Amino acid sequence: MAAAKTQPIGTGDDADMFKTVSINRVSQSIIDQIKLLLREGRLKPGDRLPSERELCERFGVSRVTVREALRVLEASGLIDIRVGARGGAFVTSPTSQQIGEGLADLMNLSPMSAPQVTEARQIFELGIVSLVVERATDEDIAALRDMLELHQEALDRGEYSMALSADFHVRVAACTHNPTIEMLVQSFHGPLLMSLIEAQAVAPTMGRRGTAEHVEFVDAIAARDAERALSIMREHLQRTADRVREM
Repeated sequence: MAAAKTQPIGTGDDADMFKTVSINRVSQSIIDQIKLLLREGRLKPGDRLPSERELCERFGVSRVTVREALRVLEASGLIDIRVGARGGAFVTSPTSQQIGEGLADLMNLSPMSAPQVTEARQIFELGIVSLVVERATDEDIAALRDMLELHQEALDRGEYSMALSADFHVRVAACTHNPTIEMLVQSFHGPLLMSLIEAQAVAPTMGRRGTAEHVEFVDAIAARDAERALSIMREHLQRTADRVREM
């Protein structure tokens, strides 16, 4: 992160950066203004916002209102509030985990059916297979094999759940070493699990066959056989799609 500026943003030549807000949804107006400044590049990671007192004067609101807006911005990962002599509100960038959690909330609250989720999986998960085969490291492959050993043990104990299958698919996406892909798949975990549970209602023993295919898929990755890996995953996802359509 860039070093904090000695002079806060919003003073001097930038004094007109913030505008007085209306009384309706006051804190949201402050949040919207700061987000706009971020999009425009007038605020950048590392910049320090003016003090609470200065923000109150510039926005024309109470300190309580400013603090409410800052708390929301901090929860969104857009600012970092530090205490102490050199403290204040500093502009930052949200992590992929924070973005993923926000997307997950939206997806989990959206009305999506199992067939729709599985259709999206067929497009997305098949699309990343070539990257997975190309970029998976020896450590990635070892981690997938360790995961599948635990899954097999759970099957033997009769304790296998669809959550384990969902975790496998999320871990496969991590093998792309693309933070955006990982974030999207993590945010999709809830709908993915929902679709697998519905598929299991049609085929209660699907975990055993699915785990076997997971093993074959990892073997194909280890062999750097993209065509074989794609064929296994296509059949794997198609069977899930067929099952959820039977619901």
